[in-house]
Amino acid sequence: MYPLDFQREELTEKEKRNIDILEILRRRGPISRPDISKEMGINVVTISNYIDEFIKHNLVYERELDISEGGRRPLLLDLNPQASFVIGVGLNLMNMVGLLIDLKGNIVTKTQIARPKASVKEIAECLLEIVREILRRSKEYASNIRGIGVGIAGLVNKRNGSIHWPQKMDHYYTYASVDLPLRELMEKEFNLPTLIENDATSACFGEHWLDLEHGFKNALYMFSGVGCGIMVNGEVYRGAQGYAGEVSIYNYKEQDLFNCAAGKSCFLKRWEMDLGIVDDLKTMLADDKERGARFFKLTSSTIDNVDLKSVFIAARAKDELALSCLAIAAKRLGIKIAYLVNLFNPQAVIIGGGFEEAGEDFLNKVNSTVRDWAFREATDDLKIAYSQLRENAVALGAASLVMQKVFAQLW
Repeated sequence: MYPLDFQREELTEKEKRNIDILEILRRRGPISRPDISKEMGINVVTISNYIDEFIKHNLVYERELDISEGGRRPLLLDLNPQASFVIGVGLNLMNMVGLLIDLKGNIVTKTQIARPKASVKEIAECLLEIVREILRRSKEYASNIRGIGVGIAGLVNKRNGSIHWPQKMDHYYTYASVDLPLRELMEKEFNLPTLIENDATSACFGEHWLDLEHGFKNALYMFSGVGCGIMVNGEVYRGAQGYAGEVSIYNYKEQDLFNCAAGKSCFLKRWEMDLGIVDDLKTMLADDKERGARFFKLTSSTIDNVDLKSVFIAARAKDELALSCLAIAAKRLGIKIAYLVNLFNPQAVIIGGGFEEAGEDFLNKVNSTVRDWAFREATDDLKIAYSQLRENAVALGAASLVMQKVFAQLW
């Protein structure tokens, strides 16, 4: 195989067919050539030409014979999961996850650290370190590692792999550009082609690529309330420059004037990544010292280090303050999702990025809010669920985007 080209977005017809055939093998293998031909509506001779190339590249192998209804029994085909490996790194609300996956999306090696609470430069250094750790633990696979996928917050410049990162100064936001383009930095150190993608977009693709049961082709992935991944007809929608999915608007000159009658729950206004839960909790803790003391004892936290994880721990123990904060946040998120459901009419809305830990009450409140605010016709068959990939979603999605390149670019 030749080195992957991550800069070219457009696929040739041959590359699209590579992906389609290998996807059938990944999802349904072992499977025969005639069955692949029937599913794709392409004659079996053409399918066999592609399969022969896959076998030559060691991506596919022939395995046990199927039961025949007469005549020669057809050989079954399956992916060779050990043919290629990919590294994926993802940044969530609470941690950073690094994975090595095989051709079928199975996790071979995993490492994770708490989310760095620091500048984007220090986050970039943590990304480099987590890849170093994966490589240290994967020496036996090194010759077959084809690339690195990184899912990270911010606006990703697809041309040079740099990030524009929202940073707060006082109570205003501004976008600060990473001084060192992340893709260039990683490719120089690891000598592997690297793909940088937005976290929500990565997670959305991962849910689609690795959800073998449902196969939703039109879906939204809500990465907290800050951004969303968009899947349209089975393909990630990135927009003209790759910046689609930012679900808030912002003008620092009118920041102090930009409010809704309902106050902080305005669904167009920029929120904190945690939906404002920690700020709400701190206000409640200050107003109710007795219940605050119970919260701190329950979570072993203080007013200075209380965080989203503390809220989730307390909510699981049915703490009233935590449940109240989550109910408020769920309604905020539900209103924003309702707007997006009316706009996109998806089959499914997946909630992830760390909020999978918020519990069923949170999800039920989001669900009921969406159905209260969106058009009934748009919600009749809508599924709202937590990410099945959970904390691995961003890393698996970023790795899967690289794996799709492996599937496409065989020769």
